[in-house]
Amino acid sequence: MAPTMTPEIETEIVDLSAMAREFFTREVLPRREEFYDQGYPDRELYRRAGDLGLLCMSIPEQYGGGGGTFAHEAALLTEQVKAGETSMQLGVHTGIVPHYVLAYASEENRSRWLPKLASGEWVGAIAMTEPGTGSDLQAITTRAVREGDDYLITGSKTFISNGRHCDLLIIAAKTDPAMGAKGVSLIVAEVSDDTPGFHRGRVLKKIGQKGQDTTELSFDGLRVPVANLLGSSEGQGFIQLMQQLPQERLIVGVAAAATIEAAVAETIEYTKTREAFGKPLFTLQNTRFELAECATIAAVVRTFVDDAVAKHLRGELDVRTAAMIKYWTTDQQHAVVDRCLQLHGGYGYMEEYQIARRWADGRIARIYGGANEVMKDLIARTL
Repeated sequence: MAPTMTPEIETEIVDLSAMAREFFTREVLPRREEFYDQGYPDRELYRRAGDLGLLCMSIPEQYGGGGGTFAHEAALLTEQVKAGETSMQLGVHTGIVPHYVLAYASEENRSRWLPKLASGEWVGAIAMTEPGTGSDLQAITTRAVREGDDYLITGSKTFISNGRHCDLLIIAAKTDPAMGAKGVSLIVAEVSDDTPGFHRGRVLKKIGQKGQDTTELSFDGLRVPVANLLGSSEGQGFIQLMQQLPQERLIVGVAAAATIEAAVAETIEYTKTREAFGKPLFTLQNTRFELAECATIAAVVRTFVDDAVAKHLRGELDVRTAAMIKYWTTDQQHAVVDRCLQLHGGYGYMEEYQIARRWADGRIARIYGGANEVMKDLIARTL
């Protein structure tokens, strides 16, 4: 990753942001209600995003990526959030899955998988969470037993983003149950609806992000080549997860900052046009003070997130800072959006208003990527 943001890169990101904004507002948002009703987006939108060069922008060009940095990914995700679009899980598809492949897959597999993710031909997912295991990843029970040149994978996963559409799936499984965290391995499966031993369960109904594909998955002797193991040997999965989770948590922080900024801007506009007691809501002291505080929080969150992005570009983002970003920004997101909803009055509770959707869509931010309570424990261990 580049250590600094040059003027050329800044111009490039401005142009990228404009293109991403147009993609989300013109091609995705008009179909939002359709995706809400069915519980998942049209997978062809991933292909369209790939055609525009919006996928895998921080992956090297030799693998079909854009050859950019995380700053490009952050610009994409920021525009998606500000547009109010939550159906396409690009954080997973382009911000998480390709980086596991790039960092740990064999050269042959990198050359096979990454171009298909970058083009949108394939959709990527990662299966960590299980029905009985969330943030405690070393407690997973999904098993991968070696049989000749294959692994046979058995178990179940839940809350899997892109689970219905995924073609490339990173599975966290135990290759040696007696070893605890050291027995966890990451294995990549190429899957389809017809893959023996692989089953897509129900698309889960959620209180928010209703158009986003979140699915149960199960494996009953799913056969995967040993060559699809990430890393040089078994048992490296937990370490790989810990190495990649800071970027995942930074992605959550980027989204939180964008959500706060969008909520404040939308609420300022609403309170300046909505009247109460014969004058705009914005003229009331309570409204002005509430928005002054929310705008200040937005500025502080933005400064914190931008600093973390800069550290990440320099390769300096550590586990503690990533945990701080993830927990604190999402706590602030929840508080600010709730205050903004209150300023909308009864209309804030109506789904036709964007603030209501931001409130419901954003609640998961304090849970996924590691619950905020777990983040605080990670921070406390470093004190």
